[in-house]
Amino acid sequence: MSFTEKARNKVEQVAGAAKERIGDATDNERMRGEGASQQSDARAKQAGQNVKEAGSNVKDAFKK
Repeated sequence: MSFTEKARNKVEQVAGAAKERIGDATDNERMRGEGASQQSDARAKQAGQNVKEAGSNVKDAFKK
């Protein structure tokens, strides 16, 4: 996984957390939900990238 993808996922997580907190502060359920959803999407992308990277590492280990 490239640094850019990691950074993009982290920014997405932080943006989701900010939305969720703003939703909490303003008692806006829709914004709170959007923020939580955005965070979980970013975590899922990160997990997928980690699995992809692990698979690549295993493949490289067998090539040696």
